[in-house]
Amino acid sequence: MSFKNAYDRANRTLDTFINNVEGENGFFYHFVNMETGKREWNCEISIIDTAIFICGAITCGEYFGGEVKEKAMALYENINWNWYRNPELNQFYMGYSPERGFWGKWDMYAEQLMLYVLGVASPTFPVDKTMYDDITKEKVDYKDIKDIVYTYCGTLFTYQFSHTWIDFRKRKDKQGIDWFENSIKATMANRQYCIDNKERFKTFNENSWGLTACVGPNGYSGGYGAKPCSTDIEIENDGTVPPCGPIGSIVFTPKESIKAMEYFYNNFPKLWCKYGFKDAYNLEGEKPWFSTECIGIDKGISMTMIENFLSGNIWKYFMKNEYVKKGLDLLNIKEVNEQYAVN
Repeated sequence: MSFKNAYDRANRTLDTFINNVEGENGFFYHFVNMETGKREWNCEISIIDTAIFICGAITCGEYFGGEVKEKAMALYENINWNWYRNPELNQFYMGYSPERGFWGKWDMYAEQLMLYVLGVASPTFPVDKTMYDDITKEKVDYKDIKDIVYTYCGTLFTYQFSHTWIDFRKRKDKQGIDWFENSIKATMANRQYCIDNKERFKTFNENSWGLTACVGPNGYSGGYGAKPCSTDIEIENDGTVPPCGPIGSIVFTPKESIKAMEYFYNNFPKLWCKYGFKDAYNLEGEKPWFSTECIGIDKGISMTMIENFLSGNIWKYFMKNEYVKKGLDLLNIKEVNEQYAVN
């Protein structure tokens, strides 16, 4: 695709969001009709999916410039982050629908780091930096892998998504947390968990790992995960492995991720299609199960992380944005050679 064609496609996509896609206070519905842009399936207005879209829009804006950047920034500036904030808990809600109102809370570390970077730097509706400070960042070991700031059900995408755009390499926050190093450790723990459970699930081994949200034999599940995770939940594993798990971690574990990709490709031709790998596979039943679907968000994390691994271009352009720089600065997520603020 030529630069002009790519520019025009990005420009028209942003026009669609500005003029047609349904939402409220700058946030968009999780699922919209492809023909009309209107809400589908009585779904929620999603703060995290809006943020994922805005990160992509900002990246396009920095790459293409011109109208694309103007429209990307207009969409960003239209988001009222305070509307989605629980003032009593100083945390973002997890969901909202007109019928139900707000529910849930982003109370511990997961994929939402991008929310705080975007939210505190907003030129129109900024939130206070204490929102980042107030989320739980508990650490636990998995065998010899020490001090992992873990997520609720240990699903691997939570260690990946914010890293798609934010280059956390060689940065620490004022508590000394290195989020890039944390994702390396969490990815290695996910792989080791699969090795440790290969007698329980025959799909698991040293090259078949990466437990994360995906479609399984019984439908889509966001609960596939690995230790470490919250001690009060039961991990939902049934032996399903999605290629997007190790591929989305290629910047953290390049050697292990590439070996996994080679293993999938060389051993399971039914896992391959015209879009690359299908969403997942499972060897636990009487017959091997292979997904017939390719899930867009799983393809997205795979492609973007491969691009960061090969060129770093997504990091490069997203990190050029003035508000991204401001957000990281306000949160005291600094380059390691900088001195951290006390407050």
